[in-house]
Amino acid sequence: MAIKVAILDDYQGFARPHFSKLDSNYTVTAFDDTLLPYNHPDTPQAVKYEIVKRLEPFQVISTMRERTPLPAELINQLPNLQLILSCGHRNKAIDMEAAQRRGIPVTATTDDKLGPVDSTTEHIITMILGVTRNVAQNDAAVKAGGWQTTFVTGVSGKTLGLVGLGRLGGSVARIMSLAFGMKIIAWSTNLTQEAADAQAKEQGLPVEQSDGEKTFKAVSREELFSTADVVSVHLVLSDRSRGLITEADLSKMKPSSFFVNTSRGPLVVEKDLLDILKAGKIRGAALDVFDLEPLPKDSEWRNSDWGTNGKSQVLVTPHVAYVEERSINGFYEQQVDDLLRWSAGKELKKTMY
Repeated sequence: MAIKVAILDDYQGFARPHFSKLDSNYTVTAFDDTLLPYNHPDTPQAVKYEIVKRLEPFQVISTMRERTPLPAELINQLPNLQLILSCGHRNKAIDMEAAQRRGIPVTATTDDKLGPVDSTTEHIITMILGVTRNVAQNDAAVKAGGWQTTFVTGVSGKTLGLVGLGRLGGSVARIMSLAFGMKIIAWSTNLTQEAADAQAKEQGLPVEQSDGEKTFKAVSREELFSTADVVSVHLVLSDRSRGLITEADLSKMKPSSFFVNTSRGPLVVEKDLLDILKAGKIRGAALDVFDLEPLPKDSEWRNSDWGTNGKSQVLVTPHVAYVEERSINGFYEQQVDDLLRWSAGKELKKTMY
């Protein structure tokens, strides 16, 4: 019998051309709509039942990053599931231990470097400049008949505060330092100055500037939020980091400052961030990630009155930092190759466990 394959959350239709090359030994079904996450506290039991019934017939599930979570409770209700095709090097939305107990391989893909800067870093820089230059609001004003209805904010020579100074944080720091002369400060739970110096070296930068200041300076949590002109989050979501950034941090930010999150929504207590922005306590925020994705139709983030009536400016994008055409096509091409190898009994090139 044909192997049944489910493609989940292929929003842009990238997967179809790749999976359509499969022969009659495979039956492929694509689901365009994303149901509420199975493990979200607000997901009704009826929706959980619908998710199980939808996925129950399939031996293979193709996922794209973390769009549809596969927690243990869901995996254990899919008796036919034998292979999960995923993307990247890790996927926190899939319970790897549950998959391993069932003997279900979870594949990984490589994102071959397409240039000196990866897609996510490009988007982070775009979000920082987009919100500080107030691009979206000015665009909307011009199209509505207005002209120069607001001002823009420059970043040159100002302070960029990074919550997390790993590969992505370091890449953003290098660009904003070299291109705009921004002062770079960073904080995370375990960040030391030695680690910050090592990241500067990794980015091809000197440990110290000509004035003797550290190129990447490790600071306290309080100093970062209270002195940075732009705060940008670059952490991996885990049980320890979930809800790490709260009202206590956001309330320390300067009224002229901006908050940027392109990592994961749950790193920040969403209600606290909404309250700060609705009260206009900082200049603005740029967000590519949210607690619940896709955003519900009635989400406050979808409101069109941000930047008016005393509210902060808010620039939102739909978790697209990694959705670069060549990369996504590459992911699905590797998924099909993994599927063919698995069904032929060959060893998979790369798995997540």
